[in-house]
Amino acid sequence: MNNSLSLTSSLSSVTCNLSPDDYVNIASLNQYSYCPHRCWLIHCAGEFIDNQYTIEGTSLHERVHTMGDVNKDEIYQIRAIYLKSEQYQLIGKSDLIEFENGEFYPIEYKRGKKGEWDNDELQVCAQALCLEEMTGKDINYGYIYYAQTHQRQLVEITAELRTNTIATIEAIKMLFFTGAMPKAVKTKRCNGCSLFSRCLPQAVDKVGRYREGN
Repeated sequence: MNNSLSLTSSLSSVTCNLSPDDYVNIASLNQYSYCPHRCWLIHCAGEFIDNQYTIEGTSLHERVHTMGDVNKDEIYQIRAIYLKSEQYQLIGKSDLIEFENGEFYPIEYKRGKKGEWDNDELQVCAQALCLEEMTGKDINYGYIYYAQTHQRQLVEITAELRTNTIATIEAIKMLFFTGAMPKAVKTKRCNGCSLFSRCLPQAVDKVGRYREGN
């Protein structure tokens, strides 16, 4: 059997050993929404491999986090602040929080350009949930700054986005508590994934069809 398939099979019984009271890292919402199997590999199996996209993303975040706090045209900016929510058991570091006209809003930095999926929006909403609890203020919107286009994308913190974000938090808690490995599913998202060689979903599908045929 392919070594990667053997690795995936042997890891299927790995447990995260996290209790229901443990906090979920905000970044894991992005990972889970992008691919539950990838999220499991990173957080339960301890697998991670850098590629050009993860390295560029890490470099971008490091630059953002070293800029410090500034006042800019009546906007107060604070970078690399930790956010936390007791209600949703969330914790994580924000790229940038801005305060303007009595309102806070989070800005998440991403290396590329706007994609086809909502994983970035979920991450912004999770930050907004933390900010609401920490400040006592309603957070109605946030932004995603895409480095490739040098533009901010508005994220409206709607009731639907809140519902999806909370559902994702609960799904991650269950994943981390049970340690059950989600199935690797081949999609277009696999092309840019640094862990593609670790799960090889197209090979897993072939093995599954072979077994069904016998």
